[in-house]
Amino acid sequence: MSKVHIDLAERSYDVCCEYGMLDSLVEKISSLNLSKQCALITDSNVGPLYTQAVVDELQAAGVKVSVHEVTAGEAAKSMANVEMLCREMTQAGHGRKSFVLALGGGVVGDLAGFVAAVFYRGIPFVQVPTTIVSQVDSSVGGKTGVNIAEGKNLVGAFHQPKLVIVDPSTLITLPGREYREGFAEVIKHAAIRDAAMFDDLERLDPANQAPPADLLARNLAIKARVVEEDEQELNDTRALLNFGHTVGHGIEASLPYGELLHGEAISLGIRAAIYLSQKYSTLSVAEGHRILALLHGFQLPLVLDEKIATDTIMQKLITDKKFSGGSVRFVLLKSLGVSFVSDDVNHKDLREAIEHLRTQP
Repeated sequence: MSKVHIDLAERSYDVCCEYGMLDSLVEKISSLNLSKQCALITDSNVGPLYTQAVVDELQAAGVKVSVHEVTAGEAAKSMANVEMLCREMTQAGHGRKSFVLALGGGVVGDLAGFVAAVFYRGIPFVQVPTTIVSQVDSSVGGKTGVNIAEGKNLVGAFHQPKLVIVDPSTLITLPGREYREGFAEVIKHAAIRDAAMFDDLERLDPANQAPPADLLARNLAIKARVVEEDEQELNDTRALLNFGHTVGHGIEASLPYGELLHGEAISLGIRAAIYLSQKYSTLSVAEGHRILALLHGFQLPLVLDEKIATDTIMQKLITDKKFSGGSVRFVLLKSLGVSFVSDDVNHKDLREAIEHLRTQP
């Protein structure tokens, strides 16, 4: 089993990554000495596939479980659902000694983590991510939250999980589009911190939804080290994880939630970041093409739809968390695996980069 430890003093926890981990979920959770009261939060896609098996496991170990299901999709990350889940949990008899188990992708993890952060002013939670995005990125780091009309993840809290259980076998049941979109985050990790990972990614078959567990763990280790250095994004280290996300979030928020998947928007954001990395830094044309070729290989978009106005994207960008006092803090690459936060990028540059996305790569 690949195990990644996140060292955050009293908030430290492990990420366990191995095929078949769902079958030993109770054993791992039991080691945490949590209560015997669990609120399992999932969605309408994942619930029918895995909930009953997880509930049966927990109940066999004497854990009382209530199941709470939201409609699948980005729109589930709402304050209305937070209130609904908190009320359902209260009605089911949960209190400050209960724990939350998040069973699903990044949306479920963000939503359930935020519910755990605010229910009775904070109760423990365990992440059981079931998508590529959540298994390599969002399940680790303690960022929880929901969306509002003005932008993505603008309401949230830092609330670290007690444990993350990654079973790559859950990826088999993903629709191909949802599987492939998650690799935008994998490619991001390689771009900012691990140039050697490009060799491994270029050997993968995007149609084979059984990636090596050690590749997922390698991504989780990158995320873990960054989080350890800068848990609450108080310096530039954790901001490096925003590579491709400044423009990407602006594009994603410019459309109805879910119309463009998160990784698809980030793919466009990465192309914009490559363009600015070549303008303001030393990223070579060949290195940029290598990143773009990987994104293309996973069938991720590289050209912006004409119906999405630049002004709309810019308006969404300005309200994004990645702006500091209205100024741009933009992640650029010096070379593959070497990233930094730049103050050189301005609003005019962002417009230019967005317009660049309307051209063919």
